Amino acid sequence: MHSFSKNISAELCREGLINLKMTARVLGVLLLFEAVLLGIAGGVSLIYKEGDAIYFLYSILITVACGLGLMLYGRKAMKMMGRRDAYLIVGISWILFTLLGMLPFRLGNYIPSVTDAFFETMSGFTTTGASILDNIEALPHGLLFWRSLTQWIGGLGIVFFSMALLPIFGGSGQLLFMTESTGVKHIKVHPKVAVMARYIGSFYIVITCIEGVLLWVGGMEPFDAVCHAITTTATGGFSTKQASIAYWNSPFIEYVITVFMFISAVSFPLYVLALKGRFRTLFRDDELLWYMKSVLILTAVISLSLIFINQYDVEKAVRAALFQVVSLHTSCGFATDDYAQWPQFTWPLLLFAMVAGGCTGSTGGGVKNMRLLIAFRAIRNQFRQILHPRAILPLKVSGQIMEPRILTTVLVFIVSYMTCLFLGWLLLMAMGLPFMEAISTAVSAMGNTGPALGAYGPAYSWAAMPDAAKWLTSALMLIGRLEIFGLLMAFYPGLWKEH
Repeated sequence: MHSFSKNISAELCREGLINLKMTARVLGVLLLFEAVLLGIAGGVSLIYKEGDAIYFLYSILITVACGLGLMLYGRKAMKMMGRRDAYLIVGISWILFTLLGMLPFRLGNYIPSVTDAFFETMSGFTTTGASILDNIEALPHGLLFWRSLTQWIGGLGIVFFSMALLPIFGGSGQLLFMTESTGVKHIKVHPKVAVMARYIGSFYIVITCIEGVLLWVGGMEPFDAVCHAITTTATGGFSTKQASIAYWNSPFIEYVITVFMFISAVSFPLYVLALKGRFRTLFRDDELLWYMKSVLILTAVISLSLIFINQYDVEKAVRAALFQVVSLHTSCGFATDDYAQWPQFTWPLLLFAMVAGGCTGSTGGGVKNMRLLIAFRAIRNQFRQILHPRAILPLKVSGQIMEPRILTTVLVFIVSYMTCLFLGWLLLMAMGLPFMEAISTAVSAMGNTGPALGAYGPAYSWAAMPDAAKWLTSALMLIGRLEIFGLLMAFYPGLWKEH
């Protein structure tokens, strides 16, 4: 009977049909995981004896009910999963997490509008960091911690992080991981994805703890230190203060956060390999070198402009430029200076940093530096091919020859990314946003960065944005976080057809 069941399941996957019961079962387990996270935030409310604890309880009960309902429906599911199931799970899980994650804000009327509550929660789980809140300090500690926790979980991905804690996916784990993490390379730390997830998850926890201690030593209250450590390693950018990191006016805190933002946007598997003795992998990784050069060049150019045009002293100029460049390049979105007041020629440089984002296999958003590196080297090879038509010019990255299909995938991704950006920009302008605000919010949302330019820059919230624009930017956040294909595949007609 068991053999027969496996054969049927394999046939279903081969024919391209959706295994709805297995999909429901996995989603149900993920929702129970979210209920646990809500319980942790509710525990913080109880510690501080604040009134939001009851709303966390209501949210937990609703989430558990939904999770158990889905698991009940999928209780006799055949334990096989196809690529279509994986795409469906990944797309739906982020939306469900957001809908249920916004409940504490909405039930307690801390964010009265459904649109605003959904936007704030989606911004959290996608690690975007854009906020509609104009008085963050007015929120109780439990909700402040919940905002931070959404980013920490969203940093490595809901499915990915769940795999590290709940090894229930079996053979489907690889599919889920590859579907949610659509980077052009995946450094193999361990042949089993669940084990690799635990390695990376452990490193994620360790650097979060180290940063939290350093921020506490630097003058933050323990609660603020924990929240900012969580959102830094997730490259999220949610702060417990309306003024963000500028609230503390501390060079030490700024340098600590700068370092950990940079670290968090480097491919995590590289760190794991280095800790296992393969240190040379760090220095031989072309993507890391490209990322470092990009940060240094942008910082140098902007520092000089702040010194000679805005009359900053040297240390302040370098610190402000470095912090903002790293924050935007890593898609973290923290701010210590209003770069809307910087020379206008620096704005395109900052927009480039938003688009470029972090490295593959990190918590950073954006196009990813690996894709830009491959595209740049492909262009360079094309020029060389014109000069030497008969030459064989393989495209190499980190000493490895890139297959033609990888180049095709990268180019398709970049074109798709820019198309989504253009459409988002066009629609935002149609909704009434000015030119600069429209393009910068589209770039910020797609890159999961947070602050934009103009009226939606680091000194302002996104509260004044029309409701339709908030729903659109929420969609752009999710598209960017799932790297386009992870979400849009659900709307591809071929997904639902038999072959």
